[in-house]
Formats: sequence, C-alpha cells, structure tokens
Amino acid sequence: MPIDVSKLEASLQSFVANASNVQGAALVSPDGLTLAAVLPGAMDEERVAAMSAAMLSLGERIGRELSRGQVERILVEGSSGYGILTSCTEDAVLLVLADASAKLGILNLEIKNVLAELQPQLSNLNPAVGV
Repeated sequence: MPIDVSKLEASLQSFVANASNVQGAALVSPDGLTLAAVLPGAMDEERVAAMSAAMLSLGERIGRELSRGQVERILVEGSSGYGILTSCTEDAVLLVLADASAKLGILNLEIKNVLAELQPQLSNLNPAVGV
C-alpha cells in the first residue's frame, strides 16, 4: 500500500503552523527525493532535498570516521537560524528549518513529537537506500 502524501503534508503543515519558530519542514529520502514538504515560498523543494541528501551522506561519513555510531541528527546553525536533519525511518529523514530565536531544547521536543506522528505513516514506504 502506498504512502498517503496528502496526510504527510497535512502533518508537516500542522507542525510548521503550531511549532514555535519553525519556518518549514520536509521529508526526504536518503537519495534526495522529496516525499512531502512545507517550505517557505522562495525555497525550491528539489534543491532542499538534494542538499539534505548531501548533508546526510557527509554526516554519515563523519560519524563513521569519528566512531560516533549511527547518525541521529545533523544540526546546521547559521546567523539566520537552524537547519536540523533528523532520522525519521530507514527510508526518510526530516529536515526542519527554524529561525534564530528558536530554543533548541523545545524545538527538539517538538521534532520528537512530529516524528512519532510521521513514522507510522511512513511504515508502508518501500525499502530503498538505507540511512
């Protein structure tokens, strides 16, 4: 049974609308395909997905080289905010974009909650490249 993309997008839309300081979110496959996204208007979904896959690949290599184990989360902190890439399932990662005033502890809790909502929805995703 295929995944329900509209339900995934509704979950992401609710997360972006209700989580404090979150500007956008995207579910991406490890090979860079967008599964669902709610992004600010000026952002290109394909570019975001490709960059997420590149971040994931580089993060996994760093994790291996530094003997840190399985990568759970990758954080990019810039002057305008955060990009947080979090493992969702073996076949999907969640990218969350938040502004600079976001409190990381609260944001991580909100990410944990949305992951619990998204994971069952992704259980029907066909196996692809593992995370």
